[in-house]
Amino acid sequence: MHTRHLLYMALTLTTLNAACKRSTFLDARPDSSISIPTSIADCQALMDNDNVMNGYGISGYPSLGETGSDDYYVNNSFYAQYTPTDQNAVIWAADIYTSGEVNDWDLPYRTVLYSKVVLDALGKLHPTTEADQDSLNNAEGSAYFFRGFAYFQLAQIFTKPYDDGAPDPLGLPLRQTSTIDEKFTRSSVEETYTQIIGDLSASIPLLPGIPRSITRPSKAAAYAMLARVYLSMRKYAIALLYADSCLQIRNTLMDYNDVIPSGALPFTRTNPEVIFGAAMYSTGPCPINRSITDSLLLKSYQSSDLRKALFFIRGRFIGVYDENGYAFCGLATDEIYLTRSECYARTGNVTAAMNDLDSLMIKRMSTGTFTPYTATDSNDALQQILQERRKELLYRGLRWTDLRRLNMDASTATTLTRTVAGTIYTLSPNSTRYVYYIPPEVITFNKPNMQQNPTR
Repeated sequence: MHTRHLLYMALTLTTLNAACKRSTFLDARPDSSISIPTSIADCQALMDNDNVMNGYGISGYPSLGETGSDDYYVNNSFYAQYTPTDQNAVIWAADIYTSGEVNDWDLPYRTVLYSKVVLDALGKLHPTTEADQDSLNNAEGSAYFFRGFAYFQLAQIFTKPYDDGAPDPLGLPLRQTSTIDEKFTRSSVEETYTQIIGDLSASIPLLPGIPRSITRPSKAAAYAMLARVYLSMRKYAIALLYADSCLQIRNTLMDYNDVIPSGALPFTRTNPEVIFGAAMYSTGPCPINRSITDSLLLKSYQSSDLRKALFFIRGRFIGVYDENGYAFCGLATDEIYLTRSECYARTGNVTAAMNDLDSLMIKRMSTGTFTPYTATDSNDALQQILQERRKELLYRGLRWTDLRRLNMDASTATTLTRTVAGTIYTLSPNSTRYVYYIPPEVITFNKPNMQQNPTR
């Protein structure tokens, strides 16, 4: 489909299929073979479309953050294989786009669209049995969760980091109606995060504690996602509460001593740590064997650290929580332990912070080699926790978000450098290049209401 039509899909919420003809934009159809949902089962089927909702297949959530991060470096051979847009993103160019279609924007807004259609359809249904009400609740809770999840991924790429001390007017466009002639403007960053938190919070009473499948949302996933959101906002006391709520439901950690290193990918999508499965769009350095892990990061793993063998082969990352090789950006218990640990440290509970770090790290070290972590004070604890967070959660799309929030404190700010084809490129803390441009055709289509991000 022409990019202009794809933008109709993403921003006017009038079709669910990029292959539809122009006339179907008025029909709000999920695709050319499925009618508008008229039953709870129809709605649940849309939520169970893991190509769209979870990012599997030729789909996915934004990967530009991972491309911009310091998880990796590229040699000339890998760099030559990237698309021109990805090549520009690798070197933090001012204007990266070389074509009209921008999957980091289009695909999450498609998820928003599916969610919107389901919420609208369910609002017209009136279940008469308890079983039907439970089914409706699950579909409705899923739609709220997926919309909040998608908006958060978009906010990490296309808006500035949340900062309640310096509110920013340029948040995401938040679609509220399905009027085809509506022209869009942008919400503020505050309004964007209010929407995200509202959606995720609304999902909690509707969802089961643990889902039937990891591709489905759950209470545990919603708590985990809210912990991620509040951590990005630097609201650490609230993030602590949600991380704890998640771990009250799901707290299993794998013992890496029981995972066998091999030439294949060692972890499955359904491993005991995965709370909710999702994947980034497979492009640039994200796919397996398309980049090499940063050498200093590789050297930071101790010889007794089992992650060194399970995560890497010749510097190439294979530790993705998905045996099919999709770039995992979902939710897992290891992330939530590290989030709770960091929040304990930031709120002054050093003992609890170290206990959480120990709970994770004893599962990552060779049997008999683990030594409990100690810290002299909260700052010492924080530095150790952030170091292990860096080593545990690489290639999950989280590093970009972490850089954005940590750069707002001079004590944890990082200047990124990358050498490509003999040229050194630099990304300074709090640079405007931590916020990507909104695709130009989105701006053009919504003139004069849609404002572009500041000059990168």
